[in-house]
Amino acid sequence: MKLIFEISGEGHGCDLLPALDVPPYQLSGFEKRGIALDLPQLSEVELSRHYTRLMKRTFGVNSGFYPLGSCTMKYNPRVNEEMAALSGFAEIHPLQPEHTVQGCLQVISEAEKALCEITGMDAVTMQPAAGSHGEFTGVMMIKAYHESRGDTKRTKIIVPDAAHGTNPASATMAGYTVVNIPSNAEGCVDLEKLREVAGEDTAGFMLTNPNTVGIFERNILEITKIIHDAGGLNYYDGANLNAIVGVTRPGDMGFDVIHLNLHKTFSTPHGGGGPGAGPVGCKEFLRDFMPDYEVIEEDGKYKFNRPEKSIGSVKAFYGNFLIVVRALTYIKTLGAEGIKNVSTHAVLNANYMRVKLAKFFDVAYDGICMHEFVLTLKNVKDQYGVSALDVAKTLLENGIHPPTMYFPLIVPEALMLEPTETESKETMDEVIAIFEKVYNLILSDPASLHEMPLTTPVRRLDEVAAARNPRITCCQ
Repeated sequence: MKLIFEISGEGHGCDLLPALDVPPYQLSGFEKRGIALDLPQLSEVELSRHYTRLMKRTFGVNSGFYPLGSCTMKYNPRVNEEMAALSGFAEIHPLQPEHTVQGCLQVISEAEKALCEITGMDAVTMQPAAGSHGEFTGVMMIKAYHESRGDTKRTKIIVPDAAHGTNPASATMAGYTVVNIPSNAEGCVDLEKLREVAGEDTAGFMLTNPNTVGIFERNILEITKIIHDAGGLNYYDGANLNAIVGVTRPGDMGFDVIHLNLHKTFSTPHGGGGPGAGPVGCKEFLRDFMPDYEVIEEDGKYKFNRPEKSIGSVKAFYGNFLIVVRALTYIKTLGAEGIKNVSTHAVLNANYMRVKLAKFFDVAYDGICMHEFVLTLKNVKDQYGVSALDVAKTLLENGIHPPTMYFPLIVPEALMLEPTETESKETMDEVIAIFEKVYNLILSDPASLHEMPLTTPVRRLDEVAAARNPRITCCQ
């Protein structure tokens, strides 16, 4: 497929602007570019065909099964998009006076209240622009809290070895030393190791629950108590909230601050570099440290308020507002019972696929899982020389997106699947049949998997070379 610049032709265009009816403004020298702007020149039909071809090659949740574990690639209801496109939401400006955007402030306020109820927190800020951004914001709030009390000896954040990679990164960016603790044989937090490292230098503990291998931490109350007894705070990574939403709440488990991924749990768009939203919630004692701005209601009117000990702004203005509109639409559409159905069906779907696929591949941690589970292909690789990457490429050949590969790092040859609650039994049965087909191919012709995929627009790439020596155009 040609790049848009390769389609470009001198003199081609699709602008049909009316004749200028005002005097032209001439830019002064310092206002002009030193080099002419290099843009492709295409007719309208060429432009339309180019993006249509790209669309047909793009795989997403609207195309088919997309089981990325720990990412929750679920269907985004169209009603969310319709609400976000309303002119009263889409055409506002962040510098408008507060009295002209009362409806928008009400949306933010209602979304914050709904997320407080769902998570068991007392306050929520919508300003962070992504889950990782929310992590950093939450850790900075923990740091500000300790410093406000003169407790500067707390220099360490504890992170399990199965954590998302952004956890240690966020803690490090906030100036903390990361202490890594191993998982036990069941894939959960090792309580004895946690007790060993928790102490007077512990600022906090970052945990995802259910954890990264899809297991609910059965000792969660003991875990959070250990940290509190040491004087630290508990941080909840909200990546897997969709497994428990409407059933249990992080605030009731002993967590003090959390971030949420609106794309994972509340069906806002995911991927493409944004815009996203990673709201941060906290208990009352941390409210004063939240970033600008919180929405408060006084005398029937909404306005922005800056918390007294705020860590400051973490993003320009008030966050990605239209993402919040989408999330609130989803919450109001489902209601309390519908929100609970999200988690129960996500857990049901994951366990259905786990049991079915266990007939062919080893499950890293057997037993009831939550919304996702991890397969390990270590024995397959040892016996047949077929890796998790080979299986993923063969799944592409069979028309489905592969699951997350080689994560978490504690599982060798890992394939991590999350079917999400929006997939039907019929779709899952089709996918299970494809996995069985791949398994039978491993038994009969394992070498063939090294060549997969065969019929996709792009065949197997040298991914190491691509990472180290990228070719950003096809005409170099």
